[in-house]
Amino acid sequence: MRVATSTLYHQGLQSMNNQQSLLMHVQQQLGTGRRILTPSDDPVAATRALGVTQAGAVNGQYTASRKEANSALALEENSLTTVTTVLQSVKTLLVNAGNGTLSDTDRASLATALQGQYDQLLGLANADDGTGNYLFAGLKTGTVPFAADAAGNVTYKGDTGHKLLQVDVSRQMPAGNTGAEVFQSVSKSAGYVLKGNSANTGTATYSAPSVTDPSNALYGTKLAVTFQTNAGTGKMQYTVTNATTGAAIGGPVDYVDGGSINVAGVSFSVKGTPANGDKITADPAQQAGADVFANLKSVIDALKQPINSGTSPETANANLQNVIATGLRQNNNSLDNVLTVRASVGSRMNELDALDTIGENRDLSNAQTLSNLQDLDYAAAIGEYYQRQTALQGAQQSFMQIQGMNLFQYLR
Repeated sequence: MRVATSTLYHQGLQSMNNQQSLLMHVQQQLGTGRRILTPSDDPVAATRALGVTQAGAVNGQYTASRKEANSALALEENSLTTVTTVLQSVKTLLVNAGNGTLSDTDRASLATALQGQYDQLLGLANADDGTGNYLFAGLKTGTVPFAADAAGNVTYKGDTGHKLLQVDVSRQMPAGNTGAEVFQSVSKSAGYVLKGNSANTGTATYSAPSVTDPSNALYGTKLAVTFQTNAGTGKMQYTVTNATTGAAIGGPVDYVDGGSINVAGVSFSVKGTPANGDKITADPAQQAGADVFANLKSVIDALKQPINSGTSPETANANLQNVIATGLRQNNNSLDNVLTVRASVGSRMNELDALDTIGENRDLSNAQTLSNLQDLDYAAAIGEYYQRQTALQGAQQSFMQIQGMNLFQYLR
């Protein structure tokens, strides 16, 4: 069989090109440090590497979301720390306002001091993140959350939505709290709030209520304590009714100055001399007005009113003391609620720290897996490099030998 010269040249050239290609492939592996340069090098490993790379990108997005959530929660925590300080200052001023020896001028000064705390609290409620996004506006971050009208009444303009961030595979975390949750709510364990009637003409004042039996069937019912004079005996008595339905719960019972009233799992004492028809209500804290601004404003307004120049200063003083006692109770409830929210913020920040640790471990695991799939074994690659180099040299030498196999070189 004859072999054409062109065939010999073609086969020789093809052999050298193949060896050159294999050598260049090893050189690229050595230059990049990667075993897989194209998916055809190892289709299975390339597919797995793509999946690991995508998992790493998703984990990186979780990391970015955690940083954003942590930044937002840190800003909220800073604001709530100051809110706590303000509410504690309000508590101190309210305790001072309860001093019965104060003059109208003294109470007016306290009202001014409370107004300053009120204004500071409103400013904190409208705090932003420095870029115009309000912290406590819910999802309406571009809207001022709390707005005051001409009469000084504050209205919440935000919404109740939360910005949820995907901070891990199966965890969405709210990156803040709404203004309604912070400034217009109380905790479930807040108990009852007592309120006097501004039309009361006696001098009865009440103490802070305490919960004695939360399992009582009537616990959580709005209560009304009405004082009336017994027509037969002339003694002062009181009757407890359901403030919503008007149904009698207890009484009439003879009133004892300073004595305790125990009803519906709640206990409180009343002292002084109530007048016929005077009324005290006891509402669950959630229904008694949880708006910190409205509660504080009612106390400020009451302190601004002179009581020593009226026709019955004793009655006016008793009504004022009741307003202050109610305001103090509501302020304590608001303070407890803010502390509860702060605890929630701290808990979420701790969770983010734990998720960061998990994310870092996941990144290390992905990096190790990717390295096992893609990284080059330099010792084996160098050995293959010399092998391919030798094979190329052999192909070149063979071609030279074949090229010299003809009769024309013997002609002279």
